[in-house]
Parts: sequence; C-alpha cells; structure tokens
Amino acid sequence: MSIFFSYIFLGLSLAAPIGPINAAQIDKGIKSGFWNAWLVGLGATIADMIYMLLVYFGLVQFIEIPFIKTLLWSFGCFVLVYTGVESIIAAGKISLQNTRSADSSFKSFFSGFFMSLSNPITILFWIGIYGSILAKTAASYNRDQLILYSSAIFIGVLIWDITMAAIASSFRKYLRSGMLTVISILSGISLIGFGFYFGYQAVKMLFF
Repeated sequence: MSIFFSYIFLGLSLAAPIGPINAAQIDKGIKSGFWNAWLVGLGATIADMIYMLLVYFGLVQFIEIPFIKTLLWSFGCFVLVYTGVESIIAAGKISLQNTRSADSSFKSFFSGFFMSLSNPITILFWIGIYGSILAKTAASYNRDQLILYSSAIFIGVLIWDITMAAIASSFRKYLRSGMLTVISILSGISLIGFGFYFGYQAVKMLFF
C-alpha cells in the first residue's frame, strides 16, 4: 500500500510544475469559480490519460513523426494565444458573483483538453517520465500491479487538479475585483507567452 501512495505522490509531483494548464485554471477559477477551474484541469487530465495509454500500448512512434509534431506545436500555439487573448479581454468583466452555465462548463473542459492534447511538451513529458517509470515498474511487477500503479499516478494528477481549482476559486473569495482583474491579465499574458513559444518551435521544425 505504501508503494501505491508513493505513486500517487509521484502523480502530484508530475502535475505540480507551473505551465499553461495551471495558468488557465487560475484564470478560470477567478472568473467562474471552482467548478469551471476543475473542468479545465479535468480536460487536461483526460488528455494526459490518452498519452499515458499511448505510451502504455507502445504507440508513441506515431507522435514522433515530424509532421505530427509540427501540427501539434502549431495547434497548441493557436489554442494558447486564443485563450490568453480571450482572458485579457474578459479580465475587466470579472464579477464577484459566480457565473456557471452549461456552455461555459463545456468550454472549460475542452479548453483544458485541447490545451494539453496539443502540447508537445506534455507528450514528451509523458513519453520520457511515464515511459521510464513504466519500464522500471514492468521489470519488477506483474501486469495487474502495473495497471494499479499507473492508476495511482493518474489519481495524483486528479488530486492536483482539485487542489488547483480550490486555490484558484479561493482567489475570488478573498481578493477584490481589481486584484482579480490583474491576476487574470497576468494569466492571459502567461498563456500568450507559452503560445508564442509553441509557435517558435513550430517555425523551427518547418524551416530549420
């Protein structure tokens, strides 16, 4: 059981580094509260699970094709810049009242999903980290234990998602609207910055 919890902690550690998903969760949390921030993270986590499965079944060679990588960098650039610009535009409209609609929930989930799905860093991360963990675990445990410990990593990622959503939504409870606007703008700038980086990587793959 202690091994199981160690893999949950590993999942937490893998999800914790600040990146576009965390920035998007903070932005969504201060605009729409816990539920929408959690859905952004959940969408990203589902995308993570897809890549974990690709690594598990040995299908990662497809992702290594240069054309696919370029496509992902380009799509990631578009998603992040669009989300960042939208965040900045909407920053001045933040209300201290929670606004949760079916449309915004749907949009929150798929923004996180596509943000993570189109992120080559996420892909390389799971190939490198999870791939090496998988190889090590497979050498020591049977298939059932392998699935169990992989699930523990996924649980850790989900726990981080809930934690980030709680932190982000708490901002709107304890900060004034002016500060919330500043945080939202900074989150938007962060997303645009990640987007430009993705675009730069796409250009490098196309022309260098």
